Parts: sequence; structure tokens; C-alpha cells
Amino acid sequence: MNNKVKFDLYANLLRDWSKRMNLVAPSTLGDIENRHFADSAQLANVLPRDVNVVDLGSGAGFPGVVLAIMGWNVTCIESIGKKAQFLMAVKEALKLDNLMVYHGRVEDFVKQTKLNKNSCIFTARAFAPLIKILDYVYRQKCRLFLLKGRDVEREILVAKEKYDFDYRLIPSKTGDGYILII
Repeated sequence: MNNKVKFDLYANLLRDWSKRMNLVAPSTLGDIENRHFADSAQLANVLPRDVNVVDLGSGAGFPGVVLAIMGWNVTCIESIGKKAQFLMAVKEALKLDNLMVYHGRVEDFVKQTKLNKNSCIFTARAFAPLIKILDYVYRQKCRLFLLKGRDVEREILVAKEKYDFDYRLIPSKTGDGYILII
């Protein structure tokens, strides 16, 4: 199954499951390819290849599932049972052996998993404010590649009051947000 077929199947699963549960805003279902897939896929331009991606609060799988389709080893963390079931159904249907689904809370995953800071990257999209993300993962010393909205600079200022970190902002190619790299 090539990537185009996988993305088509993923879009169909997303539309189908969204009839029964709130996976994404209903207004975005007509433009899944640009609004969700392309937005998530832009991380491929900046992510190193030889890393394990841990996607925080994966929800409908953005950016985690998109990155798994594109070849990265990904663990999607999702605490809501129905959304974790959706992610498992996507994993099965698309035959994504490089995708793991962790049904539980981010803080529990981080506490019980030994991560190699040289080969681990955290990603997130529409998950939580930066300060909360750093509260969860800062001790892990892994890099973060976050898809953030236009208020990212305010989030950075708030987080800088508590944490010391270097960062880089890259304007989004699909909207008015940014890729924040820490």
C-alpha cells in the first residue's frame, strides 16, 4: 500500500469515525488533506530521520499518524479511550507497524518510559499551552517539534518565566501558525 492510498484510507476513516465522535472540528472535514495532513506533514521538512517520535495528545493522529505514514517510528499518546481506539483502527487498517498507540496520560507515559534524549523527539498539535507541555516533558531533555498557533510568542514568554530553553520558530506553510523547535 503506497502513501497516497494510506492517506486516502486515513481520510475516509476520519470522516467515518467523525460521524460517531468528535475527532476534529466538523468544519475541517471537507479539507482534511490541507488542513490536517499538509499541516502535520510540514514537520517532515525539519525532523531528523533517525529519531523516535512521541506525539503528545494525539487525538485524531495529528501529527503522529501522518509522520508514521511518512516513515517515522511514532508513539501516539492519547488518554481518551474512543480516540485511542480510532488510532488503533488506523494503525490496523493502514498496516503501520512503525506506529504504537499508548492509551493513557502523557505524564504517566513520561514517568514510566525511559527515553533516549539523543533519539527521541516530542511532537504536538493543538494539545496544550507550551508551559504545560514543558511541565510534562522538560526533565526528559528530548527535543520538541510543536505545531503552534499565532499566539506562540506569548506562550514562549510565559514558559521562559519557569524554564530555560533555546528555540527556533519557523512560519507555517499551511496557516498563520508556527513550527516551534526547542
